[in-house]
Amino acid sequence: MLVDIITVVASFVVLIYGARFFVDGAASMARRMGISAFVVGLTIVAIGTSAPELFVNIIAAIQSASDLSIGNILGSNLVNIFLGLGIAAIITPLSLKRGTVWKEIPFSLLAIVVVLIFGSDMLLDGALTNNIGRAEGLALISFFIIFIVYTFGLNKMTDERPEEKIIIYSKTRSFLYILGGIVALAIGGHFAVVGGIGIALTLGVSENLIGLTIVAIGTSLPEIVTAVIAARKRHIDMIVGGMVGSNIFNVFLILGVTATILPLPFASASITDAIAVMVATLALFIFMFIGRRHTLDRTQGILFVLAYFAYIIFAIWRG
Repeated sequence: MLVDIITVVASFVVLIYGARFFVDGAASMARRMGISAFVVGLTIVAIGTSAPELFVNIIAAIQSASDLSIGNILGSNLVNIFLGLGIAAIITPLSLKRGTVWKEIPFSLLAIVVVLIFGSDMLLDGALTNNIGRAEGLALISFFIIFIVYTFGLNKMTDERPEEKIIIYSKTRSFLYILGGIVALAIGGHFAVVGGIGIALTLGVSENLIGLTIVAIGTSLPEIVTAVIAARKRHIDMIVGGMVGSNIFNVFLILGVTATILPLPFASASITDAIAVMVATLALFIFMFIGRRHTLDRTQGILFVLAYFAYIIFAIWRG
């Protein structure tokens, strides 16, 4: 137990420094290549910070731990919206671009709706069980490819915000920062999960709850830490792009790859969790029209954080 606690604490340090280097390197590379910080957030940042989820899910699929895989993805998406964006908004109000409000957030909503449809075999087809199979996994990956093509098309339409203050490093230094940051984020996220699972198993927590809470929080720590550091640097586009992009990647790429490796049973608890992610995404969209238009303010950020802990309490009660 003590070793697991030390492992988790040490992983936090690695995550913090990894996120700092990654944000600086990605922002610098965006300037050098003429790519907007928002597009970098939707792609490089999202991929880099989603590496722990991908790694954990592939291992879980190989070990036939399907409940943990689905719990990890749905839990991570909840963490990204409620904790990641919530904490970032508390640090500094997040002013979103019109394209984000009307395109990227709805695309993220589409992702979770597709998962709900794919996982509702009993309701839609009268099947005996709910299951996300290999064909559906390949369909999710196809959506991911469409999203990537669309994202890079944004670069011609997206200009950098005037308040973005990005330090430009040499290409070599920028690349090393990005690479080192990704490695640190992946390693830190992995050991956070290893330590977290050890603690959870000692306490006798179920696999589904481990995936939804400790594993999800552990694998989402890169996104949270990156968002906090980016918020302090006022890289607003990178925060929003990273979180929204990560949620889309989690569903279309990571869940798609996992289901392709191992068909995933979709239990009633997973349906409830998917609905919670859908509600969280809808709340983010609705908040864009309450108060200051297209802005997630501090009060709304606090509500997001409180909503997350309320759902976790519900999940623990559910068992």
